[in-house]
Amino acid sequence: MPADHDHGQTVHATNRKRLTIALSITATILVAEVIGAIATNSLALLVDAAHMLTDAAGLATALIAAHLATRPTSARRTWGFARAEVLAATGQAAVLLGVGLFVLIEGIQRLFEPPEIASTGLLVFGIIGLVGNIASITVLAAGRKSNFNLRAAFLEVVNDALGSLAVIAAAITIAVTGWAGADAVAGLLIGVLIMPRAFKLLRETLNVLLESTPAGLDLDDVRAHILALDRVVAVHDLHASQISSGLPVLTAHVTIESRCFTDGTAPAILDALQKCVADHFAVSIEHSTFQLEPVDHQEHEHVPHA
Repeated sequence: MPADHDHGQTVHATNRKRLTIALSITATILVAEVIGAIATNSLALLVDAAHMLTDAAGLATALIAAHLATRPTSARRTWGFARAEVLAATGQAAVLLGVGLFVLIEGIQRLFEPPEIASTGLLVFGIIGLVGNIASITVLAAGRKSNFNLRAAFLEVVNDALGSLAVIAAAITIAVTGWAGADAVAGLLIGVLIMPRAFKLLRETLNVLLESTPAGLDLDDVRAHILALDRVVAVHDLHASQISSGLPVLTAHVTIESRCFTDGTAPAILDALQKCVADHFAVSIEHSTFQLEPVDHQEHEHVPHA
């Protein structure tokens, strides 16, 4: 087995190990916080548990993606299971939005009619959550620059730690001042942390599912660069989309001078096109497909193209 392949397998195995440990810790905290929310009647703890649930789903998705990344493509699934990551993230974003809306409604109601909160229990479960979050941060910190999955997972647990700090602050406030509304305030703060991320995640995943042009890629700029290449006459059917994180694709029909097909220059033009979209833009497109056509080919097309 080649040394570089061996190294790649080792890195994948290490990343999966880190994600597995972080997922186990997160799932344990989740169970503890659900029990704590029931025992203490705390909205903040319940919201943080919901936050942990979505983060556990995110870590599970990252772990599955890390596993599926090692699986080969097939004739049936030419992109493998790359899109599964996007589908899972869309569902996660929808759940996060539901949690956020619940927090807003329930939190405002509790501000006016705060229930009795067991501050000691709330503090204990908040500390348990924070200790678990710190453990996950420690596990993921060393590998967070390896790939997007680990970086996202690291940011998830950092966000969880902020939620646990809000729970602890609420518990201390209730214990010192007796104001039970602090629990609702902490719950609302955690909700505020959730909502922007949920909207951003939902927007990004829906853009992928709708096959929108990848963020940061200007198709007019791409068209202009293609047209500027020597012997290129026109370009149409220019499409760009994204299969999953870090996997943009582009296709186009490029009309070139008819003599290119007889003088042997067509292959060089194809090389120039692929190099252009791979190197010239902020979004590097390694997966590009170009159909080279002679000038008179459009006369034979059944549908006019832009």
